[in-house]
Amino acid sequence: MSGRLQGKVAVVTGGTTGIGLATAKRFAAEGAQVYITGRRQAELDAAVKAIGKNVTGVQSDVAKLADIDKLYDVVQQHHSQIDVLFANAGGGEFAPLGAITEEHFDKTFATNVKGLLFTVQKALPLLRDGASVILTGSTTGSMGTAAFSVYSATKAAVRNFARSWALDLKERKIRVNTLSPGPVNTPGLLGLVPEGQGDGLLTYLSSLVPSGRVADVDEIAKVATFLASDDSSFVNGSEVFADGGMAQV
Repeated sequence: MSGRLQGKVAVVTGGTTGIGLATAKRFAAEGAQVYITGRRQAELDAAVKAIGKNVTGVQSDVAKLADIDKLYDVVQQHHSQIDVLFANAGGGEFAPLGAITEEHFDKTFATNVKGLLFTVQKALPLLRDGASVILTGSTTGSMGTAAFSVYSATKAAVRNFARSWALDLKERKIRVNTLSPGPVNTPGLLGLVPEGQGDGLLTYLSSLVPSGRVADVDEIAKVATFLASDDSSFVNGSEVFADGGMAQV
């Protein structure tokens, strides 16, 4: 590794599995001191062990504002500033229009929109001028997806957060970008369908991608590392797709 994040402090929410875990591993390998969050302590402990070095786990649910405060309290005990914030925690479930409940709506927006907003807002006193903020979007934010409209709407909101916050934070030279993956082979994706149907889902999604397959988590983590590093110093307010062409053609 080239150490592109040497000496930097990085926070990754939703860092216990999938894209978050793969990115936290890369950040740590590139020299960053990484803080990851997860809602379940056992998964958090396993992720810290898997990352192996330069990592601290903080049990936190971003849908709860007090948990976000707890996260930054832990960071502040050891570091005065944050260089990279990857607001990645999120999730969703299938529900066609006629079956959407208030609970489904509230749960999805609480994590993906409210939680992400306050994850970034509450980091502002700690964020170094010139820091990089990365928001996890999705191809669903700019495409129609059957039975996935609430999740998709949250990701459209995230996309505009990046545009607007890049302006809000321009005086501090803080860059805000959205990283929008296409389908990625993660536990979260496979959890959308009943057990035993995961292979069928991956095959179907692969057929929609010009590259002919779904992504591996590390392919997305590499893009996140680019956005976190000075290699992307003139990338701001953007949506960077890592989708095999799915939303591009």
